[in-house]
This record gives sequence, C-alpha cells and structure tokens, in this order.
Amino acid sequence: MNFQRIATIASNVFLEVVRDRILYIIGVFALLVMASVRLLPEVSAGLEHKIVLDFGMALIDFLSLLITVFVSANLVNKEIEKRTVYLLVSKPVSRTELIIGKHFGISAFIAVLVLAMALLYFGILSFNQIVYPFNSLLITILFLWLQLSLIAAVGILLGVFTSSLLASLLTFGVYIMGSLSRDLLALGKLSENPALEQIMRSIYIILPDLARLNLKNEAVYGYLPDPSLLITNAIYAILYITLLLSLSIVIFWKREF
Repeated sequence: MNFQRIATIASNVFLEVVRDRILYIIGVFALLVMASVRLLPEVSAGLEHKIVLDFGMALIDFLSLLITVFVSANLVNKEIEKRTVYLLVSKPVSRTELIIGKHFGISAFIAVLVLAMALLYFGILSFNQIVYPFNSLLITILFLWLQLSLIAAVGILLGVFTSSLLASLLTFGVYIMGSLSRDLLALGKLSENPALEQIMRSIYIILPDLARLNLKNEAVYGYLPDPSLLITNAIYAILYITLLLSLSIVIFWKREF
C-alpha cells in the first residue's frame, strides 16, 4: 500500500462530500437546538436543561447517522455505476488503497461534521447559561465518531456488492440491530429456549455491539464508565472496523471490472 495514494483518495472523498453541500445540515442542527432552548421550557416542568441536553445529543447522533449511512453506502457503488472504477483500477491504485482511502475520507468528514455540531451545541448551551458536563459530553462525542466510523465501514462493505439503496437500508438495519444486540441476547436467555438462545447469541456475536459506544445517557448526567472500559470499547470498535474493511477489500478484489 502507498499511504500517499490513500491520503489522496481520502482527501478527494472529503472534498466531494463537502461539495455536495451536506455541511448545510449544521445550519439545520443549529436552528433546531436554538428552537428547543426556547420551546422546551414551556412543556418540561422544570427539567428543561436536562431535556435540552438530551435533545441536542440525540440530534447530533441522528443527523450524523443519516449522512454517514447514505454517503458511505454510495461511496464505492457510485464509482461502479458511473464506470469510473475502471479508470481507477487501471491506474497504479490497488483496490485495497481505494477501500481504505474511501473509509479514511468519510471518517474525516464525519469527524468535522460531528465536531462542528458539538461546538455549536456547546456554544448555544453556554450562551443560554445552561450548565453541562463538558468533559463527559466531549468523550461521548469521540465515541459517537467511533460508532459512526464503524457504521461507515458497514456501509462500504454492503455497497461493494449491492445497490446504493439496498446498502443504505441494510446499513440502517445493522445500526438498529447492533443498538439492540444486548437486548436480543437478554431476550434469548429469558426465553429458556436453547435454540432461540443460541440464535440470539450468534446474532450478538456477528453484529457490532453499538451499545458499547453509546454514552449519551450517562454523559448528560456527568457519568462515564471506568477509563479501562472506555479503552476496551474503543479497541473493540477499531478491531471491528478493521474486520469490516478487510471483508470489503476481499469482496472488492473478487469483483470483475
């Protein structure tokens, strides 16, 4: 692999996504958070600060997830549909470099997007004199980025061998199932049915355990897991991303162009 070529592919992906004006979503986010600061006190019965914190973090999560799913699922497939993949693979660019560069590019864009929304969020909270646990929320933002990078790897994997629309839908499905994987495992144990329990356990092992990377509820109240657990969960995300990209590379190498 040539890291200069990977960096070039990543920068091209980043600039291409920016040119699609997706960053306008930051303006939508700012308007929604400011509206929540004004409207929620009317219906929150004295808990407006906590509700604003919850709403802001949930909004960052939701908007960035939408963009991550649709962009990542389309990254490789767009090259195939537009026939530009023929030009790329005919140059001294390996398919491995293409997959890794695509993921680095979308991960960099996600980082900028999430950071921009987080800074706006903190600024609006500070301007309205809403007390918030800065350190906890900042760590939560970091783990949200890891979660979205993992979802981007899922989108790239599915986009390698399916259509963009189907890849987007399946990526959403993986996100939902991954978020509920612990609940599915607990449901299998409660069923007291060995076959069902084994099925649920298999699903839990195969799907990413996204609950490891979701710290929003704890962060709003200033609580976070033990640092050793945070490190373990971060390593889990990195290893899972590596596995997904490796599968993408293997499948992409097997495709005929």
